[in-house]
Amino acid sequence: MHQSSYDTEPAYDDGSVCVGPPPPGRRRRTVIVVAASLAALVVTAVGIDRFAASRAESRTAEAFQSGMGTPNRPTVHVGGFPVLTQLASGTLRHVDITAHDIPAQGSTRPLPITRLTIGVDGLKASGDADEARARAVDATAFLSYGDLSDALGLRLSQDSEPGRVRATLDLPLGGEVTVTTAVSAVSGNRISFTDFRAADGAPSGPAQALLDRIFADPIPLRNIPEGLRLRLVTPTKNGVDARFTGRTVTFRPDSSNA
Repeated sequence: MHQSSYDTEPAYDDGSVCVGPPPPGRRRRTVIVVAASLAALVVTAVGIDRFAASRAESRTAEAFQSGMGTPNRPTVHVGGFPVLTQLASGTLRHVDITAHDIPAQGSTRPLPITRLTIGVDGLKASGDADEARARAVDATAFLSYGDLSDALGLRLSQDSEPGRVRATLDLPLGGEVTVTTAVSAVSGNRISFTDFRAADGAPSGPAQALLDRIFADPIPLRNIPEGLRLRLVTPTKNGVDARFTGRTVTFRPDSSNA
């Protein structure tokens, strides 16, 4: 029997038709459409999550500025993906914060923190708009020699010996005296200056008395988030790095500065 030219599918003995796979061109188009759809979904999800992260970073920066009294908003980066699930749980897994010029008004020798760099784990907002709490924090406060010098009333700079700084004091009747001193962390989040050594010969009696009075009491670091403890102080080229760690840390204004 003559087979119609339109009958393109092969037939079995029982008359059924064998349907083969789609042509290669059609398969490629299907794969491309599916891949493009998946890519669009991924891009959309990432975009939505990035928007949520940006909002969380902005709100965290605003809360930190309000709580710590900084003149400008800090830079904030929320880590981890997706952020939406973190926000839904009420806790951000990891947040990096960098703030500048944290004030310290109200203390006897106010010492502002030039720069504070904080790594926060488990950041959770509290019921108070000015507060936030963290499970664990690792922070470094940078204190410039300029700010330290203004607080102490003399000129400080890095010494050639590790762990020490040079202190130059202008004397009331003219001239100056320079000593080197060890810098260390003491309890109460304070920086202590001890072990004085004359750099240009032994200071006179009045000069020594003046130095003793300036360095008699350690300098407290004010406006540090509650729960952080000063662990290590390291002099650097441009200032002093003060390292803090803490658990169950609260970010809010230091009441002692009010």
